[in-house]
Amino acid sequence: MLPLAMVATQVVVAQELVGATQRGERESGTWVFHHEHVLGTSLELKVKASSAREAKAAESAALAEFDRQDKILSAWRADSEFSRWEKTRLEAVPVSPELMEVLAGFDRWRTVTDGALDPSAEAAVRLWRSALAEGRTPTVREIAATREAMAQEHWVLNRERGTAMRVSDVPLALASFAKSTVSEDAAQAAMRAGASGVMVNVGGDVIVRGTMQQVVELADPRDSADNVAPMDAVRVSDRAVATSGDYKRGVVLRAALQKPEYSHIIDPRTAIPASGVASATVIAKDAQTAGALATAFSVMPMEESVALAKRLPGLEYLIVASDGSEVRSAGWATYQAPGIRPVAYVPGRAPVAKAATGEWNAAFELAIGLELPRIDDARYRRPYVAVWVEDADHFPVRTLALWTQNPRWLPELKAWYRDDQIRNLAEGTDVSKTVGAATRPPGHYMLKWDGKDNEGKPVKAGKYTVVVEASREHGTYQVERQEIDFNGKPQQATLPAGKEMGAVTLDYRKR
Repeated sequence: MLPLAMVATQVVVAQELVGATQRGERESGTWVFHHEHVLGTSLELKVKASSAREAKAAESAALAEFDRQDKILSAWRADSEFSRWEKTRLEAVPVSPELMEVLAGFDRWRTVTDGALDPSAEAAVRLWRSALAEGRTPTVREIAATREAMAQEHWVLNRERGTAMRVSDVPLALASFAKSTVSEDAAQAAMRAGASGVMVNVGGDVIVRGTMQQVVELADPRDSADNVAPMDAVRVSDRAVATSGDYKRGVVLRAALQKPEYSHIIDPRTAIPASGVASATVIAKDAQTAGALATAFSVMPMEESVALAKRLPGLEYLIVASDGSEVRSAGWATYQAPGIRPVAYVPGRAPVAKAATGEWNAAFELAIGLELPRIDDARYRRPYVAVWVEDADHFPVRTLALWTQNPRWLPELKAWYRDDQIRNLAEGTDVSKTVGAATRPPGHYMLKWDGKDNEGKPVKAGKYTVVVEASREHGTYQVERQEIDFNGKPQQATLPAGKEMGAVTLDYRKR
């Protein structure tokens, strides 16, 4: 669980209306804005309004609310109200309504989830981080002492007098719970500023209000690649959708210890990383409920989560266990978007037939690790990124990723666009419509190539060139190439880092 990050000095304000692909969206009265470093993550804000002026007013109101509450709830800012209050002991301190709401909300959900949601989980997080940095796991005694400290009362609230008394020394983190509360308030601020509909997406948790409808795609926790099909998709209006899981942020012990991967989500009841659940998604009327239960369901055994959900009306859920099995609430299907049909998952891999001479070895795949670094630039725009594979004649056999915002600017990806124009003349198909996706915020991404071309047919074994290209408005241009002989023998390569992309890793490996 991460604390709130600074917003006031780091929010990147868009200089233009971004993302309405979007000419069609603008004509229908919808505008999309992107910002970085909001609550420690990325913000996508979609606004329905009667004019660009009203859309900008709604955007400004939402950002102002994020900024205002950051000064109250941030654990990273030493001058925030929460940070000042956390340093007090045994003193009934008057607190703001916002801080009181979050503390009281934690009290409620700590009781409802039987301790599965607890701000003192931060103590266990620090214990595990410290031990892992030393190349070991915490001792039984360390875990027991931390668990005992976490189990005590941490504050006493007096709602009538508006005071909160800190009664323990255990480290606290409001984290994702506060993020849900602040994001809800930001959505309401945008509506009050004149928006008829709004969608707020903060780090993957989505809130939809007013006349807006939003399709939310759910990543498959059983495959870490960012270019695989979503596990499911839901269409929501006037709802909040939150997802929690350990599938992309696990903490890995040093290989020498030969230990399994540990989740970044700590079970406050045991002070041990949670296990058994790969991801949990919750749809609820309000963001606080969705966020609290998504986190709790990632900690609790699946049967406990199902039992708790039955006692709480008005919510739906999809939980994926670590073994790949799924459980969905009875009403989940009412939200499913057309076109996504989930299939049963069977753990383990079927035997792969031995490749015939000259064919791509189907037992192998290429994994591409890509980083988009954070750039502190007031004019920052998310870069356009293309990743593709060329054969020996420089013909693009497969486009693995095409992250853009407006097709009009595809020629800015000079190398990909030139190659794809040649391919388009030969094949007569527009791959941008099938593999194109929205620009990505800074972060680490994983792509995979299964040795198939754009039509899904296996390619021949042999030498191919992997190309990675990035272009950013008000930024720089970068393109990197690496030839690999895909001959059924594991190989690794690293492409140099630049301003737009960190080092790109290539791993040709067995599946």
